[in-house]
Amino acid sequence: MNDLSLDALDLRLLACLQRDASLSNQALATQVGTSAPTCLRRVQRLHTLGLIERHVAILNPQRLAQALGHGLTAIVEVTLDQQHAQALQAFEDSVAGESRVQQCYRVSPGPDFVLVVHAATMPDYHQLSQRLFGANANVRNVKAYFSVHRSKFGAELPLT
Repeated sequence: MNDLSLDALDLRLLACLQRDASLSNQALATQVGTSAPTCLRRVQRLHTLGLIERHVAILNPQRLAQALGHGLTAIVEVTLDQQHAQALQAFEDSVAGESRVQQCYRVSPGPDFVLVVHAATMPDYHQLSQRLFGANANVRNVKAYFSVHRSKFGAELPLT
């Protein structure tokens, strides 16, 4: 199924699911103004098309830090010595399996990559950075910015 055409109902479903993926099928159907069977069929189609990757719970890092007694968020710029396709892909592959690297963006101009990293403590971040950056001969420069306060976070993509 490769037909990526979306109608108004599909867009309403995606908008609602981006805000709250825990809604029951019946509640979702009511919110978007359709029947429960149609809603279920459409959501399954959106999954099949790959428009919905997965359902997750978004944790509050400040509250989690209060509960666990730690937490560190870093925005990390990484510049490589070589920027050919294989070198860029090799770096992406090296961070892809690391759970503490939450997001990885290839950017231009400026550094080659910007990462969002969550670590338990500064020593935990240091160990991660030594392994991912210090041991990689193609990493020329790393600049990390440590969050002192998150004023906004969103996961919704614009649909219009």
